Amino acid sequence: MAKHIPNLLTILRFILIPFIVSALNEGNYILAFVFLTLSGLTDILDGFIARKFNFITNFGKLIDPLADKATQISVLTVLTLQNIIPLWILIIVLLKECTLIAGASFLYGKELVVSSKWYGKLSTVLFYVAIVSSFFIKQFNLTIFNHPEYSMSPLPGFDQYIYYLALLMTIFSLFMYIRAFYTQGYLKKENLKIDK
Repeated sequence: MAKHIPNLLTILRFILIPFIVSALNEGNYILAFVFLTLSGLTDILDGFIARKFNFITNFGKLIDPLADKATQISVLTVLTLQNIIPLWILIIVLLKECTLIAGASFLYGKELVVSSKWYGKLSTVLFYVAIVSSFFIKQFNLTIFNHPEYSMSPLPGFDQYIYYLALLMTIFSLFMYIRAFYTQGYLKKENLKIDK
């Protein structure tokens, strides 16, 4: 039973997504922050337990980054609908994640699993920081600009720079994952052979 704890914690992160979204829709950004932080803590905890007690599984390698992606995309979607961040940020993230999910699904079908890398995790952390910054800016009406022209625009505060950094890291991680597919042989002809 103990060996399933990391995966159960990962599943808990999926369960927390509706609570985060609900809090955002109600305009309670502090509560959304609490749920998002709890989600992040379970992410750290499940990884620690899996490595500490050697509970690492292929299922865990696949589902853990999916929980990150689902949480991140859900929050970014709500923030986009609330005009807190511009649509193009969400589009870039969606394109990157859809590409990685398609690649991971294909490789999983070939019994090949690519675990999360540091650059993917760093991208997630940067988005977490940017999102939390947006929460507090929205909750307490914080902004470095006072001009009405800026206050009516998406990303009126310092969080915009963190989003830009997170996006750069997201694009970098996409190229690094693609590079890893090639250099580690995941895209060799024998691995790409379609089973009949």
